[in-house]
Amino acid sequence: MSSNVPPARRILLRSGKSPYDVVPVEEALHRDVIATNSGNLIFSDATHKILEVPGTEVVSNGIKTNVHAAGRINEQYDAFVVPLANAFRPSFEPMLNRLTQLITKLRIPVVVVGVGAQTGLNYDPARLKPMEPAVRAFVSAVLDRSASIGVRGEFTEKYLKDMGFRDVELIGCPSMFMYGKDLDVAKRAPELTAESRVAINGSHSAVQTQGLDRVIAAAHERYPHLRYIGQNLSDALQLHWRDVSGPNGRITAMPTHPDHPMYREGKARVYVDPITWIDDLREFDFSFGSRIHGNIAALLAGTPATVLCSDSRTLELCRYFDIPHQRIDQLGKGMDVDPAKLYAQADFGPLVSNHHERFERFTAFLDRNGLKNTFTHGDGGAAYEKRMRSLNFPAGIRPWNDADPIAMAARFGFLQNRITKLTADNAKLKQELAKSGTKAVAAPVPTSVYRRARRVVGKALQNGR
Repeated sequence: MSSNVPPARRILLRSGKSPYDVVPVEEALHRDVIATNSGNLIFSDATHKILEVPGTEVVSNGIKTNVHAAGRINEQYDAFVVPLANAFRPSFEPMLNRLTQLITKLRIPVVVVGVGAQTGLNYDPARLKPMEPAVRAFVSAVLDRSASIGVRGEFTEKYLKDMGFRDVELIGCPSMFMYGKDLDVAKRAPELTAESRVAINGSHSAVQTQGLDRVIAAAHERYPHLRYIGQNLSDALQLHWRDVSGPNGRITAMPTHPDHPMYREGKARVYVDPITWIDDLREFDFSFGSRIHGNIAALLAGTPATVLCSDSRTLELCRYFDIPHQRIDQLGKGMDVDPAKLYAQADFGPLVSNHHERFERFTAFLDRNGLKNTFTHGDGGAAYEKRMRSLNFPAGIRPWNDADPIAMAARFGFLQNRITKLTADNAKLKQELAKSGTKAVAAPVPTSVYRRARRVVGKALQNGR
């Protein structure tokens, strides 16, 4: 199939970090390389792998949208590829506008992979009406620089076509094509038992307003080997630093909160690299919950999963990929959701048998937009996988339940480095203020991570050596 734009040789990819960047946990959280949600890295890493073919370099932009960098981008890159999730939602509108401002200044192809609109399970777009001008401006700017725009599912496809856009292709999410046309998901046991290893995931909103807290509590009681896998930056900060200072710190029903029994039992994790996340899920029998990419990580690991859909973004993706799912609003007031029942009901036949067709549709979209893929034009990702396996990525973040010196060494080494840097920056600012004749205004001193950590162990802390 002929392409509408020349094959790209140097691609700028919107992502929090390159898959090859090994970032210590403390630094990853400080920089927020997951862009507030580790699920973002699953689809950005997959896109990186897919686009990395001989003669093409893929470069991460660090998720930043710098409008002033347009000139440099035009000079240094052949295409800007933008994998997105639920970008058409009110809270993302400011970022969407900044992306539009950048794209309008670009002269290179801009390819959007897997964007979605977010509303309720009823697919009513009314809540999106106020931001329609922003969506229209963004899609128009993209289509001026590409053959088509790739969307996640049926709702988003209809949403854009109802606006009058025609070059809209339903391609799903690139995360599902991490391993190309191959997807092997099968039940390894006839049924789940109390000894089964079960992973559960969810959002704070699902816990607060949709009864997921009762689902977690019931599963925790029935399955001794249950593990909760969080995705938010706040989840990670709670596990690693016991930081409950943000709004999510009030939601004690989340297993990543220090007051939750699963936290105290060490049964919660957050990952800052998809490779360790997927590897760990290979050892589980089943995964379920309201997080779409939490369950996609399980499917990529070959582990059966069921999604508890809480909105249009999860529902449309499950429908497109034939991922077993249940609408969370149809589970009943009692919310007696036993993973064993979900496991027994789940049929992975359509997911697996239809995957090849969906993969061909996805790669045809890339072809039309002048992008080669490793499975058709490269080594199928072999070099990528070999390089990834040569790197030593940090393990999943665990609950901080002890004062072991080894566990604390990295934390307080990082804090000491931060203090040194901030002290130097402060001295430099004071010198600049002195030269300008401006008086410095003292800022309020926030509660330090050190003080919060000291409250955990109940005594002064020393850096382990």
